[in-house]
Amino acid sequence: MAVFTAVTLDELTQWMEQFPLGQAVALKGIASGIENSNFFLTTERGEYVLTVFENLDFEQLPFYLQLMRHLAERGIPVPAPVANAQGELVVPLRGKPAAIVSKLEGSSQMDPQPVHCADVGTMLARMHLAAADFPLQQPNLRGLDWWQATMPQVLQYLTPDNAALLQSEVAFQANFAAGTSYAKLPRGPVHADLFRNNVMFVGEKLTGCFDFYFAGVDTWLYDLAVTVNDWCIDLDSGVLDVARVNALLAAYRAVRPFTAEEELAWQPMLRAAALRFWLSRLYDFYAPREAELLTPHDPTHFERILRERIATPAPRLVPQE
Repeated sequence: MAVFTAVTLDELTQWMEQFPLGQAVALKGIASGIENSNFFLTTERGEYVLTVFENLDFEQLPFYLQLMRHLAERGIPVPAPVANAQGELVVPLRGKPAAIVSKLEGSSQMDPQPVHCADVGTMLARMHLAAADFPLQQPNLRGLDWWQATMPQVLQYLTPDNAALLQSEVAFQANFAAGTSYAKLPRGPVHADLFRNNVMFVGEKLTGCFDFYFAGVDTWLYDLAVTVNDWCIDLDSGVLDVARVNALLAAYRAVRPFTAEEELAWQPMLRAAALRFWLSRLYDFYAPREAELLTPHDPTHFERILRERIATPAPRLVPQE
């Protein structure tokens, strides 16, 4: 959520007339993140988030915004997109697609304990089931095809050891994705970016999650692996915290039990989730776009996590009796 496209409060005066929100009275750029231009927007009717999309186009965006609306209508705590007078969720602003969504209460829990992880596991399972009948289809745009296309663009910047790791892991994941067990994994729309800073809490009460702009149709297990790799680790080493992992997995499977194929795929999927973010951070670090408030994430964080997932088995999805 960097600011690539600067927007002023004066520019919004006329633009806001199409929305049932009254006049804009305050606008503040959000510095975190690296994909879109985001602003806290205060209007006469309340607090919202304005997003100007830098990479996604008018044809792609209905998937994300309609998915958020679909989930909100089914009781999942996510930001609700605001339609304009013509019923449109995506409208042009400074020549780019833009949208307004409701602002969630609370703040991110950056030092999660098992109780927080359990709430995240429950919400994620509920989200997967609620989205199962979502009619629109779009693949995970940061999946295997993207890994294979992006890897050659970053190899020149890596040490020989890291280049070998990246090449071998992409090959491993391609082979794994071609297998019969992978084809049997339950799938549907996934968040695909459910990090600590994308979930809000008030005290120990989870109030919602946001930033669905990496969502797509993928395996539910991949979404779970992305989540565990952020919520349940020691940030300095990448080592999994067993208590947090077990709390998140137990809460998830209480809502949606795991399949036998998912148990077999769990370790490779944790590696896939680490690879995805290592590669995307390498790409953003070595080929950054200009932005007013852009701070690239450190790629070595997910390199450590990937090496740790390869070296050390994670707790099972269902503990052995």
